[in-house]
Amino acid sequence: MPTLSELWDAYRMRWTRRRLLFRALRKRRQLKTFRDHTKAIAKNDILLFACVRNEEARLPYFLDYYRKMGVGHFLFVDNGSNDATSDILDAADISVWTTDQSYRLSRFGMDWVTWLQIKHGHGHWCLTVDADELLIYPYHETEDLHALTRRLDRDGKRSFGALMLDLYPKGRLSDAPYVPGEDPTQQLEWYDPTGYPTKYQPPLRNMLIRGGARGRVFFASEPERAPTLSKAPLVKWNRRFAYVSSTHSVLPRRLNNVRDPKDGKIPSGILLHTKFLNVVVEKSSEEKMRKEHFANSELYNTYYDAVSADPVLWFEGSAKLGSWHELQAHSLMSSGHWLPENTDLLDS
Repeated sequence: MPTLSELWDAYRMRWTRRRLLFRALRKRRQLKTFRDHTKAIAKNDILLFACVRNEEARLPYFLDYYRKMGVGHFLFVDNGSNDATSDILDAADISVWTTDQSYRLSRFGMDWVTWLQIKHGHGHWCLTVDADELLIYPYHETEDLHALTRRLDRDGKRSFGALMLDLYPKGRLSDAPYVPGEDPTQQLEWYDPTGYPTKYQPPLRNMLIRGGARGRVFFASEPERAPTLSKAPLVKWNRRFAYVSSTHSVLPRRLNNVRDPKDGKIPSGILLHTKFLNVVVEKSSEEKMRKEHFANSELYNTYYDAVSADPVLWFEGSAKLGSWHELQAHSLMSSGHWLPENTDLLDS
């Protein structure tokens, strides 16, 4: 029998979900259709949703990467870009909506994205990521997103979890200039293999994970304020679903059962976080002035200042990015009970 506290949590989360859906319905008026190719979306297409601003450097590789991984259609919210982002997002498999409204006051873009998911995502596997996130998962080198979602469908799963893993260079952030279209992980080859404390949150039934390079370097004195790294970026969407805080948690609560920190039986992936390309040094000064990326921006002024100072994130405990098997060995992701679809790979 559920306890009174559990029943109260369930009640509160139902009303939270309804409130978030109503917010999305209300905030839809802030979006202007710029390019609408959604009539081309096929029944079994995997859809990618993202909110972007001035991402001309990352988008060429980002689009190429996810097309190769099996994304059928991209749905972007362009929040006031003034670089070449609009020109890059001009393709038959991309639909774009624009807005100049506050990113922060739209729940960091999630109100806008939720509306697009309500309208276009129902019944599809939907991947919701930032332009600096590249999803990998068990056997991703040989199996695309369609193979991954087939596995999830067979297991009766409607969501898939991933740890956002901060990548960084060995020297200063500015030491290796990035060329658009190149694989950013060739510049950002290092990560923290340990230092990821977890905390279970009963109301949402999700596992909150912090730490990593940002926790170690920028939030060592206040670890509870470090960015959350646990996410559920891939969901078989229903128009009644809603993300709560970015993609860190989602409602209904059953969708948050995506990670088991004890025995690794639940398969999970990694979002390779390419934020720390050399362009972040200049962008951090702009983000500090805009005050759009955190609920309490004043708390993050020292963080922005530290990034703008062009730091070295590498330390003797850093690990060089290799195969997903190595990430699994560090308990950062898990293949659970899965075996490769091509059983010949078992001997390789």
